[in-house]
Amino acid sequence: MVSIPAVVIAAPASGSGKTTVATGLIGALRAAGHRVAPFKVGPDFIDPGYHALAAGRPGRNLDPVLVPEELIGPLYRHGTRDADIAVIEGVMGLFDGRIDERIVTPARGSTAHVAGLLGAPVLLVVDARGQSQSIAAVLQGFTTFHPGIHIAGAILNRVGTTRHEQVLRQASEAVGVPVLGAIPRDDELSVPSRHLGLVTAVEHGEQARAAVAAMTALVARHVDLPAVVALGGSRVAAPPWAPEDVIGRPTGGRPLVAVAAGKAFSFGYAEHSELLAAAGADVVEFDPLTHALPAHTAALVLPGGFPEQHLADLSANSELRAQIRDLAAHAPVQAECGGLAYLMDELDGHAMCGVLAGSARFTQRLTLGYREAVALSDSSLHTAGERVVGHEFHRTTAEFTGAVEPAWGFRGSDGQPVREGAVCAGVHASYLHTHPAAQPRSVAGFVERAATRFKLAR
Repeated sequence: MVSIPAVVIAAPASGSGKTTVATGLIGALRAAGHRVAPFKVGPDFIDPGYHALAAGRPGRNLDPVLVPEELIGPLYRHGTRDADIAVIEGVMGLFDGRIDERIVTPARGSTAHVAGLLGAPVLLVVDARGQSQSIAAVLQGFTTFHPGIHIAGAILNRVGTTRHEQVLRQASEAVGVPVLGAIPRDDELSVPSRHLGLVTAVEHGEQARAAVAAMTALVARHVDLPAVVALGGSRVAAPPWAPEDVIGRPTGGRPLVAVAAGKAFSFGYAEHSELLAAAGADVVEFDPLTHALPAHTAALVLPGGFPEQHLADLSANSELRAQIRDLAAHAPVQAECGGLAYLMDELDGHAMCGVLAGSARFTQRLTLGYREAVALSDSSLHTAGERVVGHEFHRTTAEFTGAVEPAWGFRGSDGQPVREGAVCAGVHASYLHTHPAAQPRSVAGFVERAATRFKLAR
């Protein structure tokens, strides 16, 4: 089996410019005639949106914490179908990942972990501000820290002057690391940030497209694209992941599963809709800011996102809120993070769907981290006792006043036990993001329940 070559864009630390370089590289390679498959290491939903704009195909995630590490190769093969090169943007610093009780190198879920699983070379993006010859020590340290990780070259970012670039290149090459590009400082490429990171590409609209075009042009001017292509590689012997194979026999009846999308609900993994379709569903996206529920909806998926940024418009769509309230009384509903907040009676004083009695509010406290969770209640997605690994990433909090069962039990960042989420009727709502490729049976069961609902409604 031949796997598509890849390059992994990593950095010594967050804030070095990985997203600018990775997104620009994706766009520049596409403009040069390549079919580029974009990936992001970790659970992040935001960077893949910019990758998708640059590549013209879905951005995907590779996270060996949310899915078993033996799935990384197959998911990579699946995402590179019809591509001739892959660009994988890393997370944090090259060796940074999940912090467990036992320190391991590379850390689980780190960029280095994924690069090792794929056998892919690493391009290290180094922020050159404030250093010259010292870059040699940085590069030598990273290239020798772990023998299983191949750092094939460097891209210098935020370079000041021509003389600065010359010194940096000489120092890098002195320790055997070729420089494949030197990008000057350019403050015009900043992308607006928010409490959870970048503003999503779908929210930023034309400005996001303009930013991607600017990143593409910058990388095309200052990075040696043929050299990048030449060093690409991967060693993945596993066959591609296929949603049809992991689902098995699909449910009959083609129930319609409505999936919220648009500016308020954009946090989803590409494999989710693929699994829903493989399980027998007709998947239809809709925008809760302006749309009603699609006709004949048999089940509903409300992903995460930034509903707190669009409260007036969400509240004003009273027709949809009433439809969701009626549907949730007897149909399967999956709500993650922002989707949970949308199901509450109100969010920061604005009327929401009223499916879950209680209120949600925006706070200044960021809840962040992987969780090993156990299902505490039977639901439309999981059976009590089922174990998953998920990820929390939110600043809102919800207080339930009605009769609901908790969705999950796990230990929080402080080590204390947490009972989280809500299960009632067919609703499974939680702040915990899970990757559907790790739980295909839950997707199949969700569609089967949707089909039963569809039959009863006819």
